[in-house]
Amino acid sequence: MHSDTASDIRPRMATEGPTPSAPTWDPQQYLRHAGHRTRPFLDLLSRIPDLPDPAPRIADLGCGPGNVTALLADRWPKARITGFDLSPQMLHRAEEGYAGPTPGGGSLDFRPADLATWLPEEPYDLIVSNAALQWVPSHPASFPAWINALHPGGTFAFQIPGNFGAPSHNLLAALCDTPRWRPRLAGHGARYTHLLEPAEYLARLTELGCAVDVWETTYYQLLTGEDPVLDWVKGTALRPVLTALGDDEQAVSDFLLQYRDLLRGAYPPGPRGTVFPFRRIFAIARKEA
Repeated sequence: MHSDTASDIRPRMATEGPTPSAPTWDPQQYLRHAGHRTRPFLDLLSRIPDLPDPAPRIADLGCGPGNVTALLADRWPKARITGFDLSPQMLHRAEEGYAGPTPGGGSLDFRPADLATWLPEEPYDLIVSNAALQWVPSHPASFPAWINALHPGGTFAFQIPGNFGAPSHNLLAALCDTPRWRPRLAGHGARYTHLLEPAEYLARLTELGCAVDVWETTYYQLLTGEDPVLDWVKGTALRPVLTALGDDEQAVSDFLLQYRDLLRGAYPPGPRGTVFPFRRIFAIARKEA
């Protein structure tokens, strides 16, 4: 059986192979690290200013399984909140767990939407997105329409991963481009070069006439269990690869074993767990009242 050794792992430009399709999501796998994944949203939420309406209209772009969307109802109990997502699996989990009236008199509902083309059909007091816009290469081009749809004094806020230069992603991209995997996976592990740096997001949002707060944080996450970094990326970065390999169980097993060995070298376990640094970028843009 052919196998690629670590010496074969060299970054290349992904110019061959299929165009990556929308990944199939696994809500249960994604939620295995819910605590670490939720913390950045709580940090974002804590810095969003008061909204212009005590019963605000809120859109959550890329709501996933709905656990984070529900936190918006804790901050604004009377809010009417709609979560938007492209994944049927995520929407099913969100609707099953959170849709309906909220204890404070508001409501939660969930709708399918492609964030690459989503345009607000009504005014909002808050448009928020948690770890979703990295999947949308054109997302900065949507900022003017989203800001325009805010009520005066409304807010657009998001956080995205900024760790696409980390070993976890560099090794994934390089492995996808090795001779064995390139015909099936070239481009599926590519780094997210369309993401902007914090200063660029600051400039874009400031040009739209907003009061802007942009920052970045690196979380030094201590993950436990066997091969915890592999378990983490199975919920996010690996989804396009696993989708492309489909029902080919042998290929999935072989790929995961190779990637696991690479991750073990990059993120060795310590006495109390494996340290997995994770940089995130935050932005809050408040429309002029």
